[in-house]
Amino acid sequence: MGNWRKSSYSGPDDGNNCVEIANSPTHIAVRDSKTPARATLTFPTPTFTTFIEALKQHPHP
Repeated sequence: MGNWRKSSYSGPDDGNNCVEIANSPTHIAVRDSKTPARATLTFPTPTFTTFIEALKQHPHP
């Protein structure tokens, strides 16, 4: 996977303390920006989309 990008919720003061994602036509990959060379989680795009939609329904207070 290429084209890693940080969450739009990461501000300039967050440094490398955030999650990065990269996508392909069929999968979404997620990694910790503090340790990008370590483990990456990869999900089929429909599964990741369902997960994000569920998060939107239950916003953090």
